[in-house]
Amino acid sequence: MPEPLKKPVSAFTKKPKSLEVTAGSLAEFVAEVGKADAKVKWQKDGKDIQAGEKHTITSEGVQHKLVVNNVTKDDEVGYAVISGTSKVKFELKVKEEDGKGSPGGQISLEVSPAPTPAAPAAPAAPAAPAAPAEQKENVAASSPAPSENAPVTATEEAQSKTTPPSPGGEAPPSPQLPNDTQDEKPSDSSRKNSVWSLGEGSTEEGEKLDDSKRSTLFTEQPHSGTVTVGGDITFVAKVETKDLLRKPNAKWFKGKWLDLASKAGKHLQLKESFDRITRIHTFEMQIIKAKENYAGNYRCEVTWKDKFDSCSFDLEVIEAPEVQQIDIRAAFKRRAAPVSGTDGQDDAGELDFSGLLKHREVKDENTEPDFDVWELLKGAQPHEYEKIAFEHGITDLRGLLRRLKKIKREEKKSAAFAKVLEPGYQVERGDKIRFVVDLADPTVDLKWYRNGQEIRPGPKYIFEHKGTLRMLTIKNCTKADDAAYQVAAGEEKSTTELFVKEPPILITRELEDTEGLVGERVELECEVSEENAQLKWYKNGIELGVSSKYRFRTEGTKHWLIIPEAAKTDTGTYSVKTAGGQSTAALKVEMRPLKILQGLTDQVVQVGQQAVLQCEMSLANLPGKWYKNGQVIYPTDHLKIFHRGRVHKLVVEKAALDDDGEYTFVPEGYTMHLGAKLRMTDPPKLYLDHLTKTPEIVVVAGSKLRLDIPVTGEPMPRIVWMKGDKAILETGNRVRAESFPDHTSMVIDAAEKDDCGVYKIVVQNEAGEDSATLKIKVVDVPDPPAAPIVTEVGGDWCLMMWSPPDYDGNSPILGYIIERKKKQSSRWMRLNFDLCKEMTFEPKNMIEGIPYEVQVIAVNAIGLSRPSDPSKAFVPLAPTSEPTLLACDDVTDTSVTLKWRPPERIGAAGLDGYLIEYCLEGKDEWIVANPELTDKTKYTINGLPTGEKIHVRVKAVNAAGESLPITMAQSILVKEVVEPPKIRLPRQLKQTYIRKVGESLNLMIPFQGKPRPKVSWTKDGAPLDLNTISIRNTDTDTVIFVRKTERYHSGNYELTVQVEKIEDKATIVIQVVEKPGAPFTVQIVEVWDTNVELAWTPPKDNGNAAITGYTIQKADKKTMDWYTVVEHYHRTNCFIPDLIVGNEYYFRVFAENMCGLSDEATRTKNSALIQKQGLALKSPQYNDFDFKETPKFTHPLINTIAVSGYNATLNCSVRGNPKPLITWMKNRMVIEDNPRYRMFANQGVCTLEIRKPSPYDGGLYTCKAINPLGEDEVECKMEVKVAQ
Repeated sequence: MPEPLKKPVSAFTKKPKSLEVTAGSLAEFVAEVGKADAKVKWQKDGKDIQAGEKHTITSEGVQHKLVVNNVTKDDEVGYAVISGTSKVKFELKVKEEDGKGSPGGQISLEVSPAPTPAAPAAPAAPAAPAAPAEQKENVAASSPAPSENAPVTATEEAQSKTTPPSPGGEAPPSPQLPNDTQDEKPSDSSRKNSVWSLGEGSTEEGEKLDDSKRSTLFTEQPHSGTVTVGGDITFVAKVETKDLLRKPNAKWFKGKWLDLASKAGKHLQLKESFDRITRIHTFEMQIIKAKENYAGNYRCEVTWKDKFDSCSFDLEVIEAPEVQQIDIRAAFKRRAAPVSGTDGQDDAGELDFSGLLKHREVKDENTEPDFDVWELLKGAQPHEYEKIAFEHGITDLRGLLRRLKKIKREEKKSAAFAKVLEPGYQVERGDKIRFVVDLADPTVDLKWYRNGQEIRPGPKYIFEHKGTLRMLTIKNCTKADDAAYQVAAGEEKSTTELFVKEPPILITRELEDTEGLVGERVELECEVSEENAQLKWYKNGIELGVSSKYRFRTEGTKHWLIIPEAAKTDTGTYSVKTAGGQSTAALKVEMRPLKILQGLTDQVVQVGQQAVLQCEMSLANLPGKWYKNGQVIYPTDHLKIFHRGRVHKLVVEKAALDDDGEYTFVPEGYTMHLGAKLRMTDPPKLYLDHLTKTPEIVVVAGSKLRLDIPVTGEPMPRIVWMKGDKAILETGNRVRAESFPDHTSMVIDAAEKDDCGVYKIVVQNEAGEDSATLKIKVVDVPDPPAAPIVTEVGGDWCLMMWSPPDYDGNSPILGYIIERKKKQSSRWMRLNFDLCKEMTFEPKNMIEGIPYEVQVIAVNAIGLSRPSDPSKAFVPLAPTSEPTLLACDDVTDTSVTLKWRPPERIGAAGLDGYLIEYCLEGKDEWIVANPELTDKTKYTINGLPTGEKIHVRVKAVNAAGESLPITMAQSILVKEVVEPPKIRLPRQLKQTYIRKVGESLNLMIPFQGKPRPKVSWTKDGAPLDLNTISIRNTDTDTVIFVRKTERYHSGNYELTVQVEKIEDKATIVIQVVEKPGAPFTVQIVEVWDTNVELAWTPPKDNGNAAITGYTIQKADKKTMDWYTVVEHYHRTNCFIPDLIVGNEYYFRVFAENMCGLSDEATRTKNSALIQKQGLALKSPQYNDFDFKETPKFTHPLINTIAVSGYNATLNCSVRGNPKPLITWMKNRMVIEDNPRYRMFANQGVCTLEIRKPSPYDGGLYTCKAINPLGEDEVECKMEVKVAQ
């Protein structure tokens, strides 16, 4: 079936109806919209209605009401309600008051149209004569089908009461509604600017709420739309990305949080595309074969980096209108169930009718509907199903509904049948029915089935053939024939349902009007035409059910309604209904005569006692109600109500003043009443709430005190306030008493210290006396404490103490606040965040060497005292930390030498010196080794006993005192230990140590040994010449030093270290070298062709080092410019080739050792002439070469990344003749006269230096070379980065 056209969607889910009311009454119009925030406005005769005395406009959620007060003929005009783009018109008709209306003179009638999916059923006003009502709105609305429990409207109830079934069982026709209400659309311009998704009424509001006004990314937003069930719809969003470097990210949501990306599949597809020409991204969301639950609010979000845009839109899914006859056969299809026979079997299948409700056709209002139970059920509300089944004799309604629910929408085209069975057939009980099918192929075998069992011909079932028609006739239909029937032609089948209708049940004996008394048994009796008939009883139109109040009895065709104990409320109109009629009768229940045997009497009761009010009536078990001052009394633990037989009693337990009043008893159902007064008396009493017997009241000095003490007593007592023996008068100024009906007060303005004391309150009346005492304490801030005293000072701390204040303000001291400041400063700093509970405190984190002052503030519950006087100034100083790295440096038989490192922390007090102490092992006495402090980090303790063990420690001392000591972990034995001598010769001295002439010689050779070794030096076995060589010896090493070495300092030096008779020796070879002398002689041995052979003798002085090679040079006799021919040559003869013919050469030779070449060279005495006989030199002729060339860069510029603040250079090379002119450009602009740039050109290498570039110097650089023959250029990019 083709998809129906999409119609505009109405904003209204319920529309106001046209009304006809009586003049002088009020008219109420009700409209409901789909959204609670939708704007709604009302119009009268085309003009907006403003709220006032005449018109009342209310709004609650989605419901909007217009009430027209005191209706007149002038109000009989056209009205309209507008929401968004939807407009509904309706009318108000006014008739003159004729006294036949409703009791209030107001007639409000709503005629509900036939149920459609467009609007749910809603309650209406009480029934009245039919008035014109609006026709169905001319828009496609999507509302759910009415549920089976939907309430019955007043109109429908009135119709069910007043309209009996027509003869023949036909249902009453639906009322015809005039077409005076229509849904109009505003102009195109207003529709263009409206906000459909928000449901706004005016374009101004729509523009305010329209998200497109705030869009930053969307170029086209998705719009709200409507789709029929099973149809497809696509929403499109477009984003322009000319200014975006990357693709934006789009997401689709339903509601607030449901991301639709996870729901993509068969019914939902998300697509996106990109147009490279327009640079527009298109995002699509396609919904395929929409379902009803797809309706709702959707949202599209687009994000790109920090940019965000969102757009909301709505989707409405409406049901597709039915354009073809409903397939009742499929709807009535039964589930297969085994049937044992063809006659006398009940239906074993299940019926489902709910599916048929979704396919109801719109009735043609201009035609009278034929009476058919299926048509009635198809067009009825769910709550009317039982009513229709009852009126038309449907006994299996539940099974019928289950079968109808399974009805199919479409019928497949049959190939075997030219005409199939109708979906359903209906027949009266006892009549006959004929099923007819038309075969496309008359030769095909045909079989008939009933509930799945094949039907055989017989007296009840008759088979007929007429051309291609095949007929089955069933005679004398009974309830057993109500079943599913099927005809099979080959492989194809056609199915239908047969429903046998029972005849209506008639009432043969009507109900009769009855009267009765309260408490008696009442019976209403009727008689019907058949036994076991189904009846329904009603009271005042409301159906009655079985309960303790009502009972039902049936005997054959007789039926009774029994009320075991009638009450006054049982008076009313009772009716009984059957499928064929109804009967009505009135029941009147009267009260029995009543006499008062004992009345109520007035009573006076004291508070707390029990009060009893009692009366006696002539009738037993007669209920009644008790009243106090006109208010109904309900039983509680305090008020107890008793009723035994004819006695009624009200008991007040523990009576209170509130129980005083007039009490009344009224028998139920009677107008008489009994009354009495209850008067309460109460001695005076003071209520001090949770306070003790002698409570203490605390008040802050200077504040106002007002004590309110509740007082009770009846009559009102006399109140007296006293302090000591003095009474406090009400005429007092600062301290006064005040009395009120329910309490007394004492007021103290600006409380003082003298107001402390005990106060007494006395209350008296004729019923008694009460008194109480109160203690008032005036509290204040404490006095300041005395100046604190600093008892101890450290490096960044001190210890202070103080005394409590003399006056604590009548409130315990909670703690103290300590503050400090530098002496030169005026700013005090709080040191403790939590109150200090003690009288001592240790301030910390002070700067060493700075004078400070401290002060104290006392704190109680009232506040802070004034600060105390500052303490005397003090300076934080601290001893140094302990010395470090204490070690024993040397031990002799009578002394110990110690060494250590200074303390890591010295502090502002500095370091005065060190104190060394020792203690003999086994004793606790520490002996000071140095009476005076030493500032050195090494000290020798003398005069120690030989062989004893001692412990030593060192302390650092400054103005703050001694530091912690550093102690050696182990004791020291005072006895010198012999250690064999050992020379630790450095590695470089284990081989020949070479120095050049003139350099200094400084060698340190460490050794060990105890006692101090004896050191001696020799050179080549002879003692050293101390005039040219210096020797310095210590306990651990010896140093040999020569300020300026000469060659005679070379030799073998022997070091001897001796301890007692043990010695150790080491030999050091020192070699002092210099450059060698020149070779002794150089001779030209032979000259041939262009070669010369040379020979020479080694130099006499090799510089005290081996000759490592020779260097030979040649020189043309004409120029005498020397050129090296051979270097590092090891032999003493060589030949020199490739000499130029005709030239005469001299040669010289240098000697070379580890110090370098000799300062002088030995030259040959004779020269070597290179010549050849028979050859003449002929100079060739050469043509001049054209060296001209256009500029061409042989090395280009290279892209460079420079660092800001550091010079950068750009280099390239160019060749060309004549020499080209070089021009540098930045971003195609010539660089001229700019001191930040330096340009060089040397031998064709072009350089541009940029001094300390910044990020602004980045860009495109070009080097251009120009000469008369042409030009060439190269370029590169330079980026300047800031150093991190």
